[in-house]
Amino acid sequence: MSFTFTFSEAIWQHDGPSGWHFVTVPAPVVDEIRARTAGNGRPFGMVAVRATIGATTWSTTLFADTARDAYLLPVKAQVRRREDVGDGDVVEVTIASAS
Repeated sequence: MSFTFTFSEAIWQHDGPSGWHFVTVPAPVVDEIRARTAGNGRPFGMVAVRATIGATTWSTTLFADTARDAYLLPVKAQVRRREDVGDGDVVEVTIASAS
């Protein structure tokens, strides 16, 4: 089932050695995505999406984070550079189902 959601959240950097940056998907959006993707059979509860921040759109996967009971949107360095955003910046994000 297809979906599109837009929300504003802060980018944060993972404490680990990789330096990955993420946006945590808000709880109401997580609930809707789970309802619409239940039984999709993707490993580890991942959800393929098209994400947009500013003028940049890319294909990625939302990661299920059981510790936060949320999905995490990875924001790669290329996107952060193009949009001149980084750790702590609040961004407007649109995510849409990839299929």
